[in-house]
Order: sequence, then C-alpha cells, then structure tokens
Amino acid sequence: MTNSVTITAPEGVPYIDFEREFDAPVEVVFRAHKDPELLKRWLGPHGYEMIVERYDFTTGGGYRYIHRDPEGEDYAFTGVFHVVRDNEFAIQTFEFEGFPDVVSIESITFEDLGDGRTKLSGHSVYPSQEARDGMIESNMEQGMSEGYERLDELTKTL
Repeated sequence: MTNSVTITAPEGVPYIDFEREFDAPVEVVFRAHKDPELLKRWLGPHGYEMIVERYDFTTGGGYRYIHRDPEGEDYAFTGVFHVVRDNEFAIQTFEFEGFPDVVSIESITFEDLGDGRTKLSGHSVYPSQEARDGMIESNMEQGMSEGYERLDELTKTL
C-alpha cells in the first residue's frame, strides 16, 4: 500500500500540520526516528547524503545534521528535543542554518492504529507568516514525501 503525506497550511496563520500513515507498527516507526543510523537511511529528498554530527532523540537531547545534494551543496539543520516519550510523542525545535534565527517549534505524535499500522501527525509553528510560507515554498512536501517513501521501505526490513 502506498500512503501519501497530507500537508495543511491554512492561510493567514504561521503553522503547518501534516499526517502520514505507515504500514508498520508504532515501535518500528519510532525506532526509525530515534536511531541516527536508521534516520540517515530515510530522512530527506532522494539523492541527498545525510551527515549526522550529533543526534540524541531523548528529552533534553539535541541534533545537528547536514543534507548534501548531488552537486555537493550542504544544508545544515539543528535543534533541541524538549520532550520525547517513546512510541508516543516528541516536541523539538527546528532551524535551517541557511535562515538563522528562524526557529520553529514542532510536535510529532506516533499513533498506533492497530493491525501493525501507525499514523504520524505533526504540527510546526513558525515565528512569522513569512517564515511559514518560505518553508512551504522550499519544496518541503516533495522532500517529506520522498523521505517517507524510503521510510516505508526501511520499515519492511526492521
């Protein structure tokens, strides 16, 4: 089964919501978010290399990683994990270093749908409407869709 990502960006408010279902148990989808070696195998657009400098998906942990495109251009991201509850929920900050000082606060929920299926739901709040619109215009939907397609394949092997 192919599941698509649904992204909602209401006009006039600085947030984005997304949902995506996976044909895998919640523990497997969560593990793919927690383990940096697994994360490198699915996060980001097709054809990009991911370099993880640090990644501690625990309450109080943090991260910095780089996506390198096929032309060798680097895109670095950093943030802090404020709350992580295994197999349930996480709250983090997210900053693209190409636009410093524009930090979003994101929550992600891992919902057990039964029958070995999971729904991932996210909510990202930006400091301004302009920042939110810039994220939408950055091809975010394509990158998320491509990454989640790889996550689907990865979950079949875990």
